Amino acid sequence: MAPSSELDSDVIAERKYPPSRASVYGIKFTNKMVKTDLKLKAQDCCVLVLFFMLGLASAATAAEESGIKAPSGMAALPLKLPKPMFVGTPQNIKGVKQLEKPLGKPRPPFFAPKGVKNLALGKKISGSDEEPIMGELKMITDGDKEAADGSYVELGPFTQQITIDLEKEHDIYALLFWHYHKQARVYFDVVVQVSNDPEFKKFATVYNNDHDNSAEQGVGKDNHYVETSEGRLIDTKGVRGRYVRLYSGGNNASDLNHYIEVEVYGK
Repeated sequence: MAPSSELDSDVIAERKYPPSRASVYGIKFTNKMVKTDLKLKAQDCCVLVLFFMLGLASAATAAEESGIKAPSGMAALPLKLPKPMFVGTPQNIKGVKQLEKPLGKPRPPFFAPKGVKNLALGKKISGSDEEPIMGELKMITDGDKEAADGSYVELGPFTQQITIDLEKEHDIYALLFWHYHKQARVYFDVVVQVSNDPEFKKFATVYNNDHDNSAEQGVGKDNHYVETSEGRLIDTKGVRGRYVRLYSGGNNASDLNHYIEVEVYGK
């Protein structure tokens, strides 16, 4: 440990160095301390810069490893996925029509205009079930995507909806959401809409796998899918809007509805 200034003066006094020699000795010792301190700080800065650069390059690296080159002016969506909770093809899902087959490998990168970010993080959220069975609606935009107990919201049975207010209009390029990925489940009547009207009298439907109009939002043609830690990624093609609404109508295990997180990428 480096001696304090008081200790320096005591040592110098006890050894009775001449003033000139004591000054030179103290200066040399101080310079050595300063150089050592600067060297350590420089090393710390290098480490921080390295981690920062690795963080910036993570999305680009994933894209490069996939062998897919980003189009001009585009970049891979900077996704941070939660920990997988199960591995392999689920065996307990039967009788679900138009069920999408698992990809069997990581999802390829999704490219969007440079500068997009998650607009939903921390935004106000409302829903048809204002008093969930478990959790609070604000958890759906809190950034926690893990499937651990206490990280998801459980809504009532049958058709339910949640609505996110982005506070102003944005160009929206992608939506990513997780209902519940602790177990392999299929959620029914998944409908996603974007609007500038809080009442949704006019809206654009960007996803709909309600094949029999159970949610009364029109008959959809999109696939059912198995929930995984990758979430469901939807290409919204730059649709413009302020409000994002998601419907669901239970799942293959129960009539209840769940949400872990919803991300809305735009600018």
